Amino acid sequence: MTNAHKDTLFVLIKSLSKSEKRQFKLYVGRLGVNTDAKFLALFNLLDKLKKYDERQILDSGIVKKAQLSNLKAHLYKQILVSLRLNPVNQNIRVQIREQLDFATILYQKGLYKQSLKILDKAKNFAIENEEKNVAYEIVELEKIIETQYITRSIPDRAEELTRQAKELSTHNVMTSKLSNLSLQLYGMMLKVGYVRNDSDLQEVKKYFETNLPEYNLEDLGFREKLWLYKAYLWYSLLIQDFLSSYKYASKWVDLFYDQEEMIRLNPVFFLKGNHYLLESLFFVKYSSQFKETLEKLETQVNSSGFPQNDNIASLAFLYINSNKLNLHFLEGTFDKGLYLINIIEYGIKKHGTRIDQHHVMLLYYKIACLYFGNGDHKNCIVYLKKIISNKNLKMREDLMCFARVLSLVAHYEAGMDYHLEVQLKSTYKFLLKMNDLHAVQKEMIKFLRSLGDIYPGELKNEFQKLYNELKKYENHPYEKRAFLYLDILSWLESHLHNKPVSQIIREKALAITR
Repeated sequence: MTNAHKDTLFVLIKSLSKSEKRQFKLYVGRLGVNTDAKFLALFNLLDKLKKYDERQILDSGIVKKAQLSNLKAHLYKQILVSLRLNPVNQNIRVQIREQLDFATILYQKGLYKQSLKILDKAKNFAIENEEKNVAYEIVELEKIIETQYITRSIPDRAEELTRQAKELSTHNVMTSKLSNLSLQLYGMMLKVGYVRNDSDLQEVKKYFETNLPEYNLEDLGFREKLWLYKAYLWYSLLIQDFLSSYKYASKWVDLFYDQEEMIRLNPVFFLKGNHYLLESLFFVKYSSQFKETLEKLETQVNSSGFPQNDNIASLAFLYINSNKLNLHFLEGTFDKGLYLINIIEYGIKKHGTRIDQHHVMLLYYKIACLYFGNGDHKNCIVYLKKIISNKNLKMREDLMCFARVLSLVAHYEAGMDYHLEVQLKSTYKFLLKMNDLHAVQKEMIKFLRSLGDIYPGELKNEFQKLYNELKKYENHPYEKRAFLYLDILSWLESHLHNKPVSQIIREKALAITR
């Protein structure tokens, strides 16, 4: 039986808004087909179903099993055509493509002059909006038509089109090289996380320097600069140079505020740039600028001119709420952030088909940290179990590693240490398997394993020993990443000073802002 999450037609229908469903039915009516047409009947049935059930479709008598696949493919195509006609989806990119299609039809009818007129307008529009790939396609079609539409101006036109093709090709090649580099670095970030040793650092550094093309910043357009800053950002994050990541994330976001029309054309890149700017500010603990950037982002997203669609709504939900959690971590106001949990849980259900498992697990980890900082260790464990038991989480191995370490600490704090030895062994084996056992983790596991042999009166002294040992790694180039996932030092200080961990973090935050 096909799963609802795997059946693309069912997922597409469930993603439609009420107005999009209404428009689809109007579109079918305009086709002049009978209202009892099979594909419309299938649409109505799937719209009513709570989950995909092939048996129910076949029992309805709409279609036989042998015809179902073809009917679903036809319905899928008709929905896409209907969506393309929706004014909401008529962005600049679609409009340019539409003009290119019109020009192609006119060319095929032999109406060369009309075709060239449309292409010239579309080309200028594409170049103005940094759509250089489609602009290059337009120039190539213009060259083909000009060879068949003979005029006295052809020598000048040939020179002009050749020059434009060369310029656009140069820009597109640069964009391709930078986007390839950015994508590869992003893949490394998702798979491994930050560099773990000198060997990792040299490997990443060599890859970056080998694949970074030579460039003159003044010659680059918006899109080339965007991919350039992205590549530098991923490189900075990988090597844990967070001041550098802040620098390039700022350049990324400033590109959009310097050319605000690009926010409307590329809202996804705008949202992502702000997210990584906020993440960099979180890592360098610039709480006041973090708060200002988050408020500015929310204002922009909620403004009337900001584009609206399902994908943008999902990303805005993800980035804004994830960073709202980070703000509470920065300020140590864990109790004030608890209201976000219901909002996030609801959002995960609402946007579930558009948010990948990696980001869902990241939200769960942040919620676990929120509960941990608030002293609710049992709920912390509940959310960590969602991550640890996820067998499909192939990305961000470091997230899985630290979820297990935090789970050990949470079990100890909750007094649920009767199975601690089994968990310690399991975690130790997992870290060895992931080749991710570092000094901070070793010291944590060593400390937790020794708890059974420590007398209550000696406990504070042991906490102090562990604190002194871990403090050495706070600014270590590779070990410091452990403190990005869990503020272990503040947790130890809370035991040493008999204060809640939230109070310790809040006091540190206030000290930084003074």
